[in-house]
Amino acid sequence: MTVRRIRGTDEELVSAADLRVGDTFAVHPGESIAADGVIREGRAAVDESVLTGEPLPREAVVGDTVMGGAVSADGYLLIEAKAVGEHTRLAQMSALAERAQESKARIQPLVDRVVTWFVPSTIGLAVLVTLVWIVAGATVTQAVGIGIAVLIIACPCALGLATPTALLMGVGRGAHMGILIKGISALEASGRVDTVVLDKTGTVTTGRMQVTEFQTKRAVDREDVLRWAGALESRSEHPAARAICEFVLSRVSQLPRVDDEQIRPGLGVAGHIEGATTVIGSPRLAEEFGVAFTEDDRRTIAVIRERGDTAIVLGRADRIVAFLALGDELKDSAVAAIASLRDLGLRTILLSGDHETTVRRVAAAVGIDDVRAGVMPESKAEVINALKRAGRHVAMVGDGINDAPALATAHLGLAVADGSDIAIRSADIVLIREDLRVVADAVRLARRTLGTIRTNLFWAFGYNMAAIPLAATGLLNPLIAAAAMALSSVLVVANSMRLRNFVSISE
Repeated sequence: MTVRRIRGTDEELVSAADLRVGDTFAVHPGESIAADGVIREGRAAVDESVLTGEPLPREAVVGDTVMGGAVSADGYLLIEAKAVGEHTRLAQMSALAERAQESKARIQPLVDRVVTWFVPSTIGLAVLVTLVWIVAGATVTQAVGIGIAVLIIACPCALGLATPTALLMGVGRGAHMGILIKGISALEASGRVDTVVLDKTGTVTTGRMQVTEFQTKRAVDREDVLRWAGALESRSEHPAARAICEFVLSRVSQLPRVDDEQIRPGLGVAGHIEGATTVIGSPRLAEEFGVAFTEDDRRTIAVIRERGDTAIVLGRADRIVAFLALGDELKDSAVAAIASLRDLGLRTILLSGDHETTVRRVAAAVGIDDVRAGVMPESKAEVINALKRAGRHVAMVGDGINDAPALATAHLGLAVADGSDIAIRSADIVLIREDLRVVADAVRLARRTLGTIRTNLFWAFGYNMAAIPLAATGLLNPLIAAAAMALSSVLVVANSMRLRNFVSISE
């Protein structure tokens, strides 16, 4: 990554690794911020979604701090570096995720713990049985035959197949359903999970700004308002502008010409359209251009903000002609997914760095009662730890860099596949499908696979406990013992193959 470092009045392109604390660097519209710092000049809407997960950029002005990895959506900034390299918040979050991943306990399969004593014990038992029969008066041939029967019947084939066959079938079925299970530890963790913590933006919601409401004043033609809004926002790279353009262009085909266009970073756009000055953006920008607000206008703005959306106004000449509400919409499957998790007996918690009004609105819409709002990215792991200290077995579902430490800290981490690389690396299960119901499918499949492994192990142990005494008493000859051993392996494999019939909630 390169950065525009300022030397005197000149800009020089250098590697981000060469940037030092105290250096001043420039960020042009659409460029990433290379280090944590303080704005010394300029103004912009700063998109920090890669760090916080929240889709709405914040207005950043002189004196504000900004984080490395964020993007200047629409303005030019001069920034004094305060933290570079591994000391930036982005690097610290990545390191925190890696430490949490390393410290997470990985329970070994039961078969690995048992085989260490099972095989030598069986050999010792066969030798002992042979000696006992010789002492009891049997011929050496008879005694050795009985000892061999004990060895054959106790062959740990079924024991060795119990875990890998079930894991293979479970992982294969999961991959077919869009669920990538990384290993046995994920299956073991899922069997004890009683709480599911879901990140809001990008997990329960789409993570993209969209127009959730559009209303015009009665005296204004709706199509004209759409044309004016689209024309003003068509040249802006701000996420709000892109959302409005998408909304407009799905309803009108042609946009009018804009003269004397003025883009105000973080606030909106103004210009002269079809004989009048027109402005779209925040109420503050409209007021700067002399647009008057009635009491009804202010009440409409307040209602939009109270439900957690961003209020955008369209002013023409000296009055408001339309209101737009921008929000992050729920995923289509969110409500059904939360209901499925509740049906599994799981407690659900919505976790977000967004303000509480917005988070509670989303939680109420999907049926979640427990909300943790305003949580900074580096504090999400502490929320998970607090739940663990309270005796909860926690699964975390997220998608962003800001979720990675929490994903690694939870007993079971589930990452959305279109999320960040760090989040995917930190998770135990990766969810490929966009349908949020895949979360419940992942838990159900993991539990079913773990149950199959336990059934296989129970059969393998039970078979040995019943068959070894029979062989030791001389009731089984080696041929019958070999057939019984083969049958036990076949039954374990057949039981594992039943996982191929696992049905998804959404199918």
